[in-house]
Amino acid sequence: MVDEIGSIGQNNGVMPSENRRSLRYQTLAKARIEGGAEGEILLKDLSITGCCVECTMYIDIKPNTQYKIEVTPETSAKIGNFELLGESKWVRTSGYSCEIGFAILESPKGRAFQRYVDYLNWRSSMGTGSSAAV
Repeated sequence: MVDEIGSIGQNNGVMPSENRRSLRYQTLAKARIEGGAEGEILLKDLSITGCCVECTMYIDIKPNTQYKIEVTPETSAKIGNFELLGESKWVRTSGYSCEIGFAILESPKGRAFQRYVDYLNWRSSMGTGSSAAV
């Protein structure tokens, strides 16, 4: 089970949490949730087991429901788009925006997904945890 985001300190872009199965890496990739709103959606962090997206408008996401998430990686990664099948674990709303935590169930294009996680890992190890423009 994926829990809410832990605090971020001096971590070079890595999102640590004792409750996570894998480290989360910060990113600002574009995302689209199938059946979701057409507003701007950003992938805020990613690991092989989960992710967090931020939406500029409220999206009606049902808890413990599967959604397809299309990810457009940061251009600096030089990796093509890929899809994830995620299960919504939590939703945090704030006015007209929201954050959604997903457990990742599968990725049909697993190689692109793994390459992007590897890229984010490499970038965080280089001490450049800030995300590039997408």
